Amino acid sequence: MMTLPPSKTRIAHAAKLLKALGDDTRLEILYCLHQQPRNVGELAQALAMEQSALSHQLRVLKEARLIKSQVAGKSRVYSLTDEHVQRILTQLLEHVREI
Repeated sequence: MMTLPPSKTRIAHAAKLLKALGDDTRLEILYCLHQQPRNVGELAQALAMEQSALSHQLRVLKEARLIKSQVAGKSRVYSLTDEHVQRILTQLLEHVREI
């Protein structure tokens, strides 16, 4: 059975996703959220980052649909979007270990 190649739109979306993943800081954020959902203050402390710089990176990750957020009390809690993102991170780490 032959499968059709992905459309140019899907290729563009995949490239945007890889671009979002292609930044050290954003990967650190994703791995931190892979452990557990966190608010901006917790992320800033765990990653030793200024909240303003962190907020910019969170916005990029959210636009790429890699993370989501929800309001919890007076803060916003960030987490990975779904199992797909968890699998991407797990497979990425496994691949890096093999290199």
